[in-house]
Amino acid sequence: MTILKMYPTSINARYMELVENALRDGELIVYPTDTLYAVGCNALNNGAIERICQLKGLNPQKTNLSIICCDISQASEYVKIDNRAFRIIKEALPGPFTFILPASTSLPKVFKGRKVVGLRIPDNPIALDIARRLGNPILTTSVVSEGEDMSDIDIADPEALAMKYEDTVSLLIDGGEGGYEPSTVVDLTDSSNPVIVRQGLGIIEFD
Repeated sequence: MTILKMYPTSINARYMELVENALRDGELIVYPTDTLYAVGCNALNNGAIERICQLKGLNPQKTNLSIICCDISQASEYVKIDNRAFRIIKEALPGPFTFILPASTSLPKVFKGRKVVGLRIPDNPIALDIARRLGNPILTTSVVSEGEDMSDIDIADPEALAMKYEDTVSLLIDGGEGGYEPSTVVDLTDSSNPVIVRQGLGIIEFD
């Protein structure tokens, strides 16, 4: 595993080029977000997505997969955003939210049969810069899966995460101490009736 140490306030362009190349080559990475550290890959690479699902014990046919985009413009190519959803998302993002939205046909075959996808635009310059450089979303899943026992590891400590994932992930971005609380998940598939599926770090109110 390669460990790249940089902070959101000081992004290293040479390191980010290594990250971009790793993702284009189908590799998995661990990187910081505005909530938990996450495991990610190129969201348009089926093989890499399958490896993440296997690593995290996810069934893509039963689990809502999430993507990180650099902004709403990039997101609009991969999820369907109506006017009300746009207003809600624009006010909340970048931020610690995952919005469940109808998926577009631009996503790869592993998403086929899935009508929705989780959208994240985190308030973390490192994560946003990865998606911007890649030119398409990152498939993302937090280092803690639902029901997974992580009591023996400090999930906010990049060094501890490096030890956990040293045999399965090619590259880890050490962006300093991470968080312990996940994003707030909001179902926006019916934008006239948004539903908070999971209360996490983000606080949101609807008119």
